[in-house]
Amino acid sequence: MSPLSAVTLDSTGTLISCPAMGEIYAEVLARHGVHVTTSDVRRTFPIVWQELDCRTPAGRDRFTAFPGGARAFWGRLVERLCELLEAEKPGPFAVAELYHRFASASAWVVYPDAIPALEAMRALGLKLAVISNFDERLPGILEGLGLAARVDAVVVSSALGVAKPNPAIFHHALGRLGVEARAAIHIGDHRLEDVEGAQGAGMAALLLRRDDPAAGCPDLLAAAEAIARGAGSPLLPPPVGQPPAGLRR
Repeated sequence: MSPLSAVTLDSTGTLISCPAMGEIYAEVLARHGVHVTTSDVRRTFPIVWQELDCRTPAGRDRFTAFPGGARAFWGRLVERLCELLEAEKPGPFAVAELYHRFASASAWVVYPDAIPALEAMRALGLKLAVISNFDERLPGILEGLGLAARVDAVVVSSALGVAKPNPAIFHHALGRLGVEARAAIHIGDHRLEDVEGAQGAGMAALLLRRDDPAAGCPDLLAAAEAIARGAGSPLLPPPVGQPPAGLRR
C-alpha cells in the first residue's frame, strides 16, 4: 500500500452548484417567446434528465454518445422540457443562448466550503484533480470561478468518451497526476458514479451528502479533516457506499 498522494473530486454537487437554473431557463425562454415558470423548470428538469440519461449505457459519456454531441444533447433536453410543460417549441437561438449562459461562471456558485477544503488538502501536499461527467464547458467554468488554478487537472467525460463509474476516467485522471489508484481518494455526491466508480478503479472514496450528513460526509471541510487524520498512512477503500469509520454517525 502507498501513502495518500492525491484527491480527486466531482464537480456539480461537490464543488459547484447552479441554484438559479430554473430562473435562467425561464428568463431565456421568455425572451424567445416560450413561457414557462421557474418552479415548472425545477420540477420537470430532473424528469427530462433521467429520460435522456437512460439512453446512454452506464460508463459511456452521454454527450459524445448523443447524435450531434453536447450541443444537440442540450438542445433536445430543452425541447423535451418544453414538450412536457406543453409550452411553445424553443427555436435554435433560444437553445444556443441557454448553452452559452451555462458556459459562463456567472450561472454557477462555489460551495462555501470548497476553496477552504482545497487549500487544506493542498497544504497536506496532495495533488488534486476534478473528475466530472460534464461537457466541454466545465474547464472554462472552473477557471471563471477561480477553481481551475487550485487543482492540477480537470478531466471531463466528453473529452474521453467515457464517464463515471467507468474506471477508465479515474485511471486517466490518475495518470495525469502521476499517482497510483491505491494512493488516491475520490470525493463525490453520487453513490454509483463517485463511490462505486472510484472503488472499482482501486481508489478509496468518500460519499458527500450535504443533504443528509448521517448518510455520508456532510461537507468538504469534514472530508479534508478526515483525509488529514489519515494522511501519511495507507487508506483502504471502505465498504461500498459507506464513509470511513471516522465519519459514520
